[in-house]
Amino acid sequence: MAAAAASRAARVGLLYDERMCAHATPDGEEHPENPERLRAIWRKLNAEGVASRCVVLKAKEAEDKYIASVHSNNHIKLMKEISSKKYDSSRNTIARKYNSIYFNKGSSESAVLAAGSVIEVAEKVAAGELRSAIALVRPPGHHAEHDEAMGFCLFNNVAVAANYLLNDRPDLGIKKILIVDWDVHHGNGTQKMFYNDPCVLFFSVHRFDYGSFYPAEGDASHCFIGEEAGKGYNINVPWEHGKCGDADYIAAWDHVLLPVTEAFDPDIILVSAGFDAALGDPLGGCCITPNGYALLLTKLLGFAKGRIVMALEGGYNLRSIANSVFACAKVLLGDKFTFSSPEMQPFESTWRIIQAVRNELKTYWPVLSSKLPENLSLRIKPSPIELYTSSDSEPDGEDVDELSGAVSSVNVIQFADDAISEHLSKMKLDEENLAVKTASSCSAAEHHPTDSVEVDKDGSVVLSKRISDLSLAWRSDLSRTHVWYASFGSNMWKPRFLCYIQGGKADGMSIPCCGSRDTSSPRGTMWKTVPHRLLFGRSSTPCWGTGGVAFLNPEMNYNEKSYVCMYKITLEQFNDILFQENRLVLEDGKNGNVVYPDSSLVDSSEVEFMSTNKAIHLEPIKDSWYSNVLYLGDEDELPILTMTCPSSDIERYKSGELPLVPPSKTYAATLIKGLVEGKQLDADGAASYINAAAARGL
Repeated sequence: MAAAAASRAARVGLLYDERMCAHATPDGEEHPENPERLRAIWRKLNAEGVASRCVVLKAKEAEDKYIASVHSNNHIKLMKEISSKKYDSSRNTIARKYNSIYFNKGSSESAVLAAGSVIEVAEKVAAGELRSAIALVRPPGHHAEHDEAMGFCLFNNVAVAANYLLNDRPDLGIKKILIVDWDVHHGNGTQKMFYNDPCVLFFSVHRFDYGSFYPAEGDASHCFIGEEAGKGYNINVPWEHGKCGDADYIAAWDHVLLPVTEAFDPDIILVSAGFDAALGDPLGGCCITPNGYALLLTKLLGFAKGRIVMALEGGYNLRSIANSVFACAKVLLGDKFTFSSPEMQPFESTWRIIQAVRNELKTYWPVLSSKLPENLSLRIKPSPIELYTSSDSEPDGEDVDELSGAVSSVNVIQFADDAISEHLSKMKLDEENLAVKTASSCSAAEHHPTDSVEVDKDGSVVLSKRISDLSLAWRSDLSRTHVWYASFGSNMWKPRFLCYIQGGKADGMSIPCCGSRDTSSPRGTMWKTVPHRLLFGRSSTPCWGTGGVAFLNPEMNYNEKSYVCMYKITLEQFNDILFQENRLVLEDGKNGNVVYPDSSLVDSSEVEFMSTNKAIHLEPIKDSWYSNVLYLGDEDELPILTMTCPSSDIERYKSGELPLVPPSKTYAATLIKGLVEGKQLDADGAASYINAAAARGL
């Protein structure tokens, strides 16, 4: 009787159903997204007496018509039939066509139950039957797109529930929904489904790593803020690296999410609750403690009358995910706690990102126009070795003893948020920790800050250069060396190329370039064809929007012919173009100055190396889109250089892991203008050349 009374008083829903554990790898292979994730959480909540204090619910299947609000009929049909005998012989082959997906005989039922479960608890919270709820569901959902399963996700569970509340149950009075996605990976599917919808404020905080962290798409950048009526209602906070923890996330809450949420005033909050940013997660490489998650959730309780629905997304360390969900459940049940973190300083990169996000959104949310607090020193970014060991080598079992007292001590009695908020509200960019020099101002919208050096999993680094080196002597040295820069993409049109030299933007560009330190015009221009395949890859960029951008296949093929426009520039200018193409230039949010990396990526020794080896993959930026510099020969005794993707990306395009996407009309028009004004092709011929390159597979 006492337990039943407590459950009625709390009115916190907890949905768990063993049927969702039927989705597993087909042959019992190990996989991070496995049934034990749900079972570990359920065991923890039962052992600690939390489940008995909640209203425990069973899963319900989602009706097709509700799933169809965000997914195509073809996708729904395949996901619902993939577990049937019809697909016994082809199921694994179909799975391999997707990005990070597996199927078995239990997948279809689990997927429909996961979507239906989030609808079920969201409906009960919206109707007032429950105050809040946690849906322990799998497979997760936030990567699933309109017509595609990806990233362990089959249906987009949270998006289905949000559409249900807005469009199928107007009687519930839900007109504005906040979706908070704190999974370590960008919620690409959810973003696309609500990108032009002002009724849904979507907030995703995630590792971005300059576009290299899964799902490795440019639209995870802070520059992507929505379209049409939804402009300003899509908020991305993209971390530059791993090791981000409680202080970094609290800062994003206090200085971005909470002020915007107060202005938006949602009727309900749906949390895409991935716990792969937790300390010890084998995929995330971040450091949020269970108390950290509890504090993030507590800060949301002041909105939407406390109506919060948590739907499980990622999280692959069984101990971390169990402890984190446990801490969040206690918050929803009203238990008080003391927050203490061993490291109260966010990274300096966190502060710069927050400034960039606020600058991007302040037109739409004036509350973000206020000056940020000052006078708190910040942590410098972790070393490459620290990043490597944190993101790839943490244990993932339930025996992770090193998760400290701060991880497991959620049973304390007093919530002490005020002191932490006061401490974090005084954060300031510590200039002494930034190894940068500044130049004239330009918009930061195109660029993503970095002083990053990455290492391969075997610890090898081909180039010892680091972008944080302080010496600027290289500029003087390289300003006296000339090269031919060969452009095969939008830079074939000279007005667009000059943006990389002199700054500004040309017709068709959404955002401006910062330009080179040396704004001198090229000393010569000429055209050439090269035996490399032109292709269009990736799906969007901040500058050109949705659509692929140009790359050359690094492999030489004398059956191929691609046009390049060559500009005679200094090696210093070539490095500045490399910086901008790879988003290594940023605007210092404190004083509006442009921040350049402090060492070159390519100097005379690299050019000499390439003259023999034909290419060099720049390890310091190895995961960037244009990290491969090709040597295309000589002209007038000067080397011809271009920049493209690494050969490993070509393999990813072939496998479908990276998308081959035709260019947008605006981007294609820029290439056409370059070819026509360069007198290489007429307009029809240029259009045919581009269309043929975009249509061919690799």
